[in-house]
Amino acid sequence: MVVRRRRKVQKMRGSRTMGGGSVKKRRGAGHKGGRGMAGSHKHKWTTIVRSGIEYFGKRGFKSVAKKAGIVKPTINVGELDQLLDRLIEKEEVRREDGKFVVEVDKLGVEKVLGRGRVTRAMKVVAKEFSKLAKEKIEGAGGEAVAG
Repeated sequence: MVVRRRRKVQKMRGSRTMGGGSVKKRRGAGHKGGRGMAGSHKHKWTTIVRSGIEYFGKRGFKSVAKKAGIVKPTINVGELDQLLDRLIEKEEVRREDGKFVVEVDKLGVEKVLGRGRVTRAMKVVAKEFSKLAKEKIEGAGGEAVAG
């Protein structure tokens, strides 16, 4: 059934202020706290946060170095040593001649760096090694295979 009610516009015809109080109260953008996004970092901040507008902050472009492929995905020798137990559980590492064979490229890594300690003998297969990483791996009784 249709609701038969007069619209506010019709009801307020001829009232000059349309129910807005004094004539000065609804005049201009001062009533709204400024036009557009004015005050969005000040008095309108709670409204911005509440409505979830992603107007502020950084997002968008990727690093030029990443795009160009200059930055290679790397891993440190110490991290590999710590990850070894988890990799053994997932069966991503095999044992060969008493050494754990870790193929780093399967982990999405290109280069092995030398930070950290190596406590176990590992045969690490990667595209590249830093000089220190090679020394540490070989010092623990393992070998670094580039390939």
